[in-house]
Amino acid sequence: MLTMEAVKTTDTRSLLGEIELLRGLNAGQLAWVAQRAHRKFFPAGTNILTAETPGEVVYIILYGTVKVHIEQPDGRDVILSILGAGDTLGEMSLIDSVGRSASAVTLEDSLLLWMDRATFQTMLDEFPPVARNLVRILSARIRLSDQLIQALATLDVYGRVARQLLAFAEKYGRAETAGEITIPIRLTQGDMADLVGASRKRVNQVMVAFKGLGLIAEADGKITIRNREGLARYCR
Repeated sequence: MLTMEAVKTTDTRSLLGEIELLRGLNAGQLAWVAQRAHRKFFPAGTNILTAETPGEVVYIILYGTVKVHIEQPDGRDVILSILGAGDTLGEMSLIDSVGRSASAVTLEDSLLLWMDRATFQTMLDEFPPVARNLVRILSARIRLSDQLIQALATLDVYGRVARQLLAFAEKYGRAETAGEITIPIRLTQGDMADLVGASRKRVNQVMVAFKGLGLIAEADGKITIRNREGLARYCR
């Protein structure tokens, strides 16, 4: 995984080939996108999208972590997802022309690529791989939501936390020595609690237990899976 500084100093065209939405585009198509895409730096805690506002821009995360959430009338925050490098957000409003379905905020300093509506719709119309990739991305989100609903209905807190950690490891994980997997996105216990439908105190107890068993390690807000099979046993 590239560092923030490396991403900042790498030309846009070189980064596009690693983005899931743009996989399968040829050199000429990638050059076309690079001419129309723009980078923007967002400090931690910056609101990128606001629910129900019109959507005119689609974002792709080059570096950082973004929380997608909906604030309830009583002030509670419902987290829909936590996204990392390579993920796309804001595309739904550009497809159906309806206001944003949720809000998004950066959890750490983040660098994003953005494209306006015209560029995005031209890609969908003229570059078939983009449309196919977008269908796969949206399908994966639906599958992940289905898995979360099933976990909430059938697993205890240990199982729900383990399942969420394994899901992040599968999607974003970076292989380390001795079979360990580092999740390179910033995850707080409060955000994890909202994702798995438990209290922060209870999630803290689970994380402490997992560390004590040698299943995970944590440093600087980043989690490393040390025993994947051990975590998986809690999901059965």
